[in-house]
Amino acid sequence: MIAKLKIVMGICASVFLLTSCPSGIKSGVKPSSVNIGSKSSATGIAYNQKGGFQVDKKFSGQLTGPNLVFIEGGRFTMGSLEEDVLGIHDNVERTVSVQSFYMDETEIANVHYLEYLYSVQKDSTQDFYESALPDTTVWKNDLAFNDPYVEQYLRFPGFRMYPVVGISWKQVNDYCVWRTAAVNQQLAGADKVKEKKPKKGATTAGTAATAATTRTNTTARLTIESGRVLPSYRLPTEAEWEYAAKAMIGTQQEDENQINQRIYPWDGPSLRQSQGKARGTMLANFKRGRGDYAGIAGKSNDGAIITTEVYKYPPNDFGLYQMAGNVNEWVQDLYRPLSFQDFNDLNPVRRNEKLDKASRYDSKNNNSLIDNKVRVYKGGSWSDVAYWLAPGTRRYLDEDSATATIGFRCAMISAGTNK
Repeated sequence: MIAKLKIVMGICASVFLLTSCPSGIKSGVKPSSVNIGSKSSATGIAYNQKGGFQVDKKFSGQLTGPNLVFIEGGRFTMGSLEEDVLGIHDNVERTVSVQSFYMDETEIANVHYLEYLYSVQKDSTQDFYESALPDTTVWKNDLAFNDPYVEQYLRFPGFRMYPVVGISWKQVNDYCVWRTAAVNQQLAGADKVKEKKPKKGATTAGTAATAATTRTNTTARLTIESGRVLPSYRLPTEAEWEYAAKAMIGTQQEDENQINQRIYPWDGPSLRQSQGKARGTMLANFKRGRGDYAGIAGKSNDGAIITTEVYKYPPNDFGLYQMAGNVNEWVQDLYRPLSFQDFNDLNPVRRNEKLDKASRYDSKNNNSLIDNKVRVYKGGSWSDVAYWLAPGTRRYLDEDSATATIGFRCAMISAGTNK
């Protein structure tokens, strides 16, 4: 009888422990992604037992990758606030919401791209290395003496913190693949180990990325569940880019009230500093008018005839530099003039021809330039007038093409809780 009573009491005690503190966390504290506890709150089974389900309890939140700035998501009015001078009406205002994400605080500079080329040259084939090279001939012009830029702009140290140009949308996506692998390798502390040679005949960015990822067994063993592997670097969507450029967080008042909209990434209609010691100086690098790229010697308004260093001007309210001017920037989206009409109001992106077929535009008969290879770019450049500096304006170019006025910056998902 006593033995049976002890068994019953033992069972009751076990049930009490499972129900009173199922996750192994101190009483009154609920499990969260960064404080998961020692036991499953669904089964009461302990994590990390030998041969059991493994959970990394050291996870304290997503690591912030190099050069990234956290962009808290929210609702905003996407679209152009400027007069549609071209009469295209391809970015009519609409309300959308964007999930929190990370974005490069600067445009990717020449030195960053040269780092990529160095790695690719070691880890991939000669064919792919040559395909990754920027087109430096974008500086050539039959009626202008830009010849020195063809040889010097990409590689001369004086230009190393200038934005890389002459890169296509496809090349940018290859760079993102490599950067993801390179950063995760660095975070794993495996960057000084003997490298493996790539497979013969490989010709894609995946070759360099795979080599970077598999240089050590340590890196190869890291999984998404470990929390020590960053999500992929990628191009921002058009909605993310526009949201980050407008930086409406700087106009926020109590509750959900915003005191004004923004034509540019800063307040007001002017392109100059409106107050302080720097009052009157330009806030972006752009073309002021026909033949005027910078002002006069001694009083150079924007300090740059062509591009300039990526940290040259003050950041916007998200901490992002030069979201207007210097160089235009590639985004993920396929271009369609009706994107404002056919869209999802949460994290919108246009990546296929659904609801708006390319055949409608008849590019095969040269009646349009719109097809399934044209990608959106935004932001305005050193060679553009102020109209194109407004975040809501948009243009497009073939994904295989490159110019001296288009560069890029990367983005990344914010996986989990907001900061």
